[in-house]
Amino acid sequence: MINVDNVTKQFGDFYALKDCTIKIGSGSAYGLLGSNGAGKSTLLRILAGIYRQDSGEVTIDESAVYDNVAVKQRVFYVSDDVEQYANMTPDDMKKMYEIFYPTFSTEKFEKLMKAIDLPKDKRMSTFSKGMKRQAAVICGLAASTDILLLDEAFDGLDPTMRISVRKMLFDAMAENNSTVVISSHNLTEIEELCDSVGLVHKGRVVFDRELDSVKGDLHKIQVSFENEMKINDFPEINIISMNTLGSVQSFIVRGDSEEACRIMRENGAKFCDVIPLTLNEIFIYEMEGLGYDCDALDD
Repeated sequence: MINVDNVTKQFGDFYALKDCTIKIGSGSAYGLLGSNGAGKSTLLRILAGIYRQDSGEVTIDESAVYDNVAVKQRVFYVSDDVEQYANMTPDDMKKMYEIFYPTFSTEKFEKLMKAIDLPKDKRMSTFSKGMKRQAAVICGLAASTDILLLDEAFDGLDPTMRISVRKMLFDAMAENNSTVVISSHNLTEIEELCDSVGLVHKGRVVFDRELDSVKGDLHKIQVSFENEMKINDFPEINIISMNTLGSVQSFIVRGDSEEACRIMRENGAKFCDVIPLTLNEIFIYEMEGLGYDCDALDD
């Protein structure tokens, strides 16, 4: 169990994280959502023991992470900055990580490198961004740690690479019961991989819930009335946003969709359809509710 309890991290006058609390179960896949600069990378680096929090507690199975070699050997962190490996070959990376991780499996490393046909003896500076990330993820999987932290895991990967990395992660979770924590702008991948998600905004955790709970709490309801209705016409319903297209109105509603439809029918709705939302849509509506300019999102 990963436990982050009221964690704050400050750089000068800037709060990268403020009073953050999340819980991540063992053997689960957890997705970190948030805009650029939200604090996701800082949180991952604290979980990896690279940064020390200014206040609060970070524990793995009730043991503190920072400056704890035994715990840190159970965690592998893949940074969003793969350029640090530019002068190394994948074989060099393997030899380096073998020193730090007693659980590192050369057999698994060789198998994964062969499966995606990456050259082991060429400098990473000759690799594309996607190939560098594949090599870093392979090292993380070969380290065979209990916890794998991936910062922007799918950044720079073409569709074929994404499929191969996703398969490798699924296999790792199945074989080792590994806990995988992923921050990514690619919400489709998060939706397919993760069973729980946390949304971080301006250093604070907005929510930390199972994915099914997140998707079950926000709904799109399409209705038609004789005359156009406004949000204020439904004070009993928690409406996040609304738009109108012709005679059809779409309301984004938080809470019980059946109750919302009942109220709208009582107010003259000709029909009321509940449309499932994707994680990408939920993320956008949640961020809009926080006043974020969603036109700036880089999905």
